[in-house]
Amino acid sequence: MKYLLPLSIVVASFASCKKEPVMPHEPVITLISVSPTQVTAFGEPVTIRFSYADGDGDLGRIDPDDHSLWVKDSRLNTADGYHIQPLAPPDTEVPIQGELSVVLTPLFLLGSSEQEVMTYTFHVEDRSGLRSNSITTVPITIMADSL
Repeated sequence: MKYLLPLSIVVASFASCKKEPVMPHEPVITLISVSPTQVTAFGEPVTIRFSYADGDGDLGRIDPDDHSLWVKDSRLNTADGYHIQPLAPPDTEVPIQGELSVVLTPLFLLGSSEQEVMTYTFHVEDRSGLRSNSITTVPITIMADSL
């Protein structure tokens, strides 16, 4: 009986310990904002802001010609690649998280209509080749220049 109290204290202390959440090795992204959502063709660029988390910190690449962000215009067949510089020192393996803002080139109208509606779908890929989830933006309206 005299050992019951110390034993219950030890059991209670282990039960109260929480493991730190472990980030997955593949990147995870979450959309924060897209602005503006209405643009004039060939006018202002669209900025996409998103958060990222990567359990081993290998997001981003040294070579600027090696893309790690892929953005697809819903009106087109292929995605455009963008460079992200390393977000942690390349020779380390540390969990990272943060936010990125990407300024995309101004949009254009594909047809002869006065306006088009499109979305962007994007994902990131780390140096290990692991691909994040894909995110689709809210619709963006492109208006013809009224000159």
